[in-house]
Amino acid sequence: MTKLLVVGPSWVGDMVMAHPLFARLHQRYAGLSLDVLAPGWTLPLLARMPEVHRAWENPFGHGELRIGARRQLARRLRGECYDQAIVLPNSMKSAFIPFFAGIPRRTGYLGEQRYLLLNDRRSLDKTGIPLMAERFAALAEPAGTPLPRPIPAPTLRADATGYRIAVQKLGVTTEQPVAVLCPGAEYGPAKRWPAAYFAALTQRLADRGYAVWLIGSPKDQTIGEEIHRLSSGACDNLCGRTTLGEAIDLLAHAALVVTNDSGLMHVAAALGRPLAALFGSSSPAFTPPLSPRARVIRLDLACSPCFKRECPLGHFRCMRQLTPEHVAADIETLATASETTVP
Repeated sequence: MTKLLVVGPSWVGDMVMAHPLFARLHQRYAGLSLDVLAPGWTLPLLARMPEVHRAWENPFGHGELRIGARRQLARRLRGECYDQAIVLPNSMKSAFIPFFAGIPRRTGYLGEQRYLLLNDRRSLDKTGIPLMAERFAALAEPAGTPLPRPIPAPTLRADATGYRIAVQKLGVTTEQPVAVLCPGAEYGPAKRWPAAYFAALTQRLADRGYAVWLIGSPKDQTIGEEIHRLSSGACDNLCGRTTLGEAIDLLAHAALVVTNDSGLMHVAAALGRPLAALFGSSSPAFTPPLSPRARVIRLDLACSPCFKRECPLGHFRCMRQLTPEHVAADIETLATASETTVP
């Protein structure tokens, strides 16, 4: 039996995009036991991936070195006798633990002076492998081997019992088709569609008989409150009221999802929901929602994508000119679970 450890990424969306790697590893190795070392906030995602045998919590925050603590965790992992470690983050710090654990084969892309920490070193062909999910999946292949395409689609498993418990906890209605709006984006405001636009879309959807839920992290509570106010209470603001696991289960039952380029966008795509993904400062050429039921909505402006946290030109046209009417027209033909359409 082959036993592998993957050092996972820190962002929710990136962890979803790591799933094709996990699926490909199981295709390559019969009887594989696959463990993942990952930040605590991503563990609910790994619990929804049957390919993952065990998730180890990575307790180190961004920028924390803590060599002694890393050695201590590595000692625990040494006893697992892994055959290989695949390191997905590009930082030197992320490669320390597999090195200290004595894992004989340590695979990853070159970068940040970690040449000695990896012994199965790969050079990244950014042009030939443009998608992040493909870059992760390519690490399953022997060095120098072309990436088999198409890669497996990211997939998350929902929990029907968890959904019923979450609905009861939150006191939301399930008698109408549900449209979920995700107004947050962790990276920065340049990726966020304006609250007033979400509110206008909320009112359109409510008028068509949808129950509208806003889902996001505690950091999105304020924008959720603003959308609720501007839409005259036409939505339930669930931002900050759910765990990530509950958010997954609620999204799995949505007839329609509208979201910024965010971690929840990738979650909704991996759940196979009809999805409208709004792109402004970022690019779907790198991290698109990987689902045939997803539609990317963006303006082809000369200044976009800029990949900045805030609009460097101050006008924010990539999102401000993406009007609610534009988005409503683009999502009209999206199929929903109840075979309804939106205005």
